[in-house]
Amino acid sequence: MTEIIKINASKIDKNKIKKVAKALREGKVVVFPTETVYGVGANALSSDAVKKIFKAKSRPFDNPFIVHVAYASDAEKIVKKIPEKAEKLIRKFWPGPLTLIFEKKKIIPDEVTAGLKSVAVRMPSNKIAHKIIKESKTVVAAPSANVSGKPSSTRAKDVIDDLNSKVDIIVDGGNSEIGIESTVLDMTKEIPVLLRPGKISKEEIEKEIGQISIHKSMFSKEKIKGNVSSPGMKYKHYSPDAQVILVVGEKLSVERKINEIISENNGKKIGVISMSFELKKDLSRRFKTKEELSKNLFLTFRDFDKEGVDVILVEGVDEEGIGLAIMNRLIKASYSIIKAF
Repeated sequence: MTEIIKINASKIDKNKIKKVAKALREGKVVVFPTETVYGVGANALSSDAVKKIFKAKSRPFDNPFIVHVAYASDAEKIVKKIPEKAEKLIRKFWPGPLTLIFEKKKIIPDEVTAGLKSVAVRMPSNKIAHKIIKESKTVVAAPSANVSGKPSSTRAKDVIDDLNSKVDIIVDGGNSEIGIESTVLDMTKEIPVLLRPGKISKEEIEKEIGQISIHKSMFSKEKIKGNVSSPGMKYKHYSPDAQVILVVGEKLSVERKINEIISENNGKKIGVISMSFELKKDLSRRFKTKEELSKNLFLTFRDFDKEGVDVILVEGVDEEGIGLAIMNRLIKASYSIIKAF
């Protein structure tokens, strides 16, 4: 039986934090909010505890987890070396939505890293998450709190839909602030490699440490062979039950193409997500900024599924700033991509 514990981020109940942290120490599986999306966590130093996450999510065993820490000094306990460039990024962006990959120490079980010699680490800025991890007195492996392949959960009710009765505790801490997963940067390479874009942009990172490269899988739907260093690279991700069709091009052409598709599919229930235009239909969502879109993207996917939508038409965005992360998620989630002329 899953216990639901509600914690108010503006007035945190210490006793509730202690209860959740104790559960982690005991090897139980706990869902907690972060600033990006909800995470489903377990003691990262316990192979048995980590295996329970795979079972709860129906997640492939060759898909690595991110280890969450309360302090930067905790990272030093689980990684062999923190390069100078990584230290600069930690000073600038931690706590926050940036995951860094390092060579791991033996203390981290192979189950956490899918057998890789590297480990992904981040320090969340969400107050509830930070206090839980700090009180647990350990480091916490925590992928997104959803059934593997589905849209990440940014609300407690979405977590409950996916994982109720599959985990020990779900902490309801309100809606996630950012709405998409953290930026992931591989620091084991001479030129750091961006494996997954997020709120912290390529431009922001390069301002701090100079040139970085982008992994070829970022905008590809082809399945990668062999092990991968970051979640979100190898398997189908972020996908609702409805078919997602991504429409890219100039905004007037995109609007025209979306209206054409709606007319051609008169018998289907269609949802629309856009920034530059709004259709006069119930299942149309327009967001004014890319930040607003990122915060609401996954929850809109989930809401459309609950409405019985067959097809979701999404207007592409430019790739500046968080736009790179939005387009990455949309490409990974899409059934097809249409270029509007």
